[in-house]
Amino acid sequence: MTARRFHLAWFMNFTPDEWREPFGQGGLPWDGQFYIEMARTLERACFDYIMIEDKLMVPQTYGGSTEASLRNAMMVPKHDPAPLAVAMGMATQNLGIVATMSTLAYPPFLMARLSSTIDSLTRGRFGWNIVTSAEDLSAQNFGLDKLPPRDERYAMAEEYMEVMGKLFASWEPDAVVLDRDAGVYADHTKVKPIDHVGKYFKVRGPLNTVPSPQGRPVYVQAGASPKGRDFAAAHADSIISVASGVASMKAFRDDIRARVVKAGRNPDDVKILFCVTPTLGETEDEARERYRRMLSSSHFITDTLASLSAITEIDFARFDLDAPLPEKLVTNGESGTLDKFQQWGCGKTLRELVVDGGGGLVSSVELVGTPSEVAERMGEVMAEVGGDGFLITTPVLRVSRRYLAEIADGLVPALQKRGLVRTEYRHVLLRDTLREF
Repeated sequence: MTARRFHLAWFMNFTPDEWREPFGQGGLPWDGQFYIEMARTLERACFDYIMIEDKLMVPQTYGGSTEASLRNAMMVPKHDPAPLAVAMGMATQNLGIVATMSTLAYPPFLMARLSSTIDSLTRGRFGWNIVTSAEDLSAQNFGLDKLPPRDERYAMAEEYMEVMGKLFASWEPDAVVLDRDAGVYADHTKVKPIDHVGKYFKVRGPLNTVPSPQGRPVYVQAGASPKGRDFAAAHADSIISVASGVASMKAFRDDIRARVVKAGRNPDDVKILFCVTPTLGETEDEARERYRRMLSSSHFITDTLASLSAITEIDFARFDLDAPLPEKLVTNGESGTLDKFQQWGCGKTLRELVVDGGGGLVSSVELVGTPSEVAERMGEVMAEVGGDGFLITTPVLRVSRRYLAEIADGLVPALQKRGLVRTEYRHVLLRDTLREF
């Protein structure tokens, strides 16, 4: 099979970089300049978008304490992605900027208004990564003792999206007339309240922002459970996934595309990107040694398990590292992440689960070698999966200038040489960039 061109995006968060490593920034990126530089680097490499992950709490699940998270800067500190999205968007011309914002934290009117504003500031390159938040610790920062059950969260999210759609449509596309001679800025007959009254939300509307270049932001989602997949299929322009191997990647994409069709949408309009962490070297042996050093780092196991504990709300510190996990763990947190982590098990010890999964937060597809070797393998994987691309990240989302350069100046040119990724931008709007191929 021959791979068609596929899409590239990057998954990061507004936290310290690789602050412990010799090629790190030193852990002080808070003025945003490090990430603005990162965005420009990815634009130079013609990435579709960069996505800023977010959480709304200081984790304390791992070991029943905040110590591991704060000591290791793992999931915290984490600054607000929306202002950074604006800064990165205004410093670039073509790169899409996607910010994670939770329906828990933003009423629909505020979310629609903020998204519309950022889309205008970035000239139509903004995307919203839709999350409902999956941590009781986050809920407790917004007046709740605990999150609603997962099924109810999805019911709330469906109504939330209905309200968002009504708000974005509350101004007709030609409502702004700017007739100086008549002294009319906007036609009041084309701006209407939505008067939504539902089970969870009551919103009068209309929005008080003009329609943004895209009309609404690009929607990104990471649904993994059956309900999550249905939600993503109904709403998302791009879906991100962590899969356990190439066969699982293909099965996930095929399943999503079938759900998209069932939802009455064109499956080619929904781009599914799989999280991966390439490890590069000048030779294959060098790359494998770097990968081995990463996995054997004294911080790697703790950082990974602390991260998994935070998002699944399961304290992995209580399990023996060198014994298998209990057969079935359940959570009201991120169940998709937990399921994928467990399914890599098959009787493996907790330590083996972490190591074999490359950290547990990326797809278990080996991409280790020279840029040319990894590019060849990525093409083979996409040919087998059918599309649509990769979301590059690191196991615990930390990044260094060195790694960025290896991807942008090593891997991407090798992919471009094979005709696998774009060499230039042809569209202004992020949604059009995603739908180009």
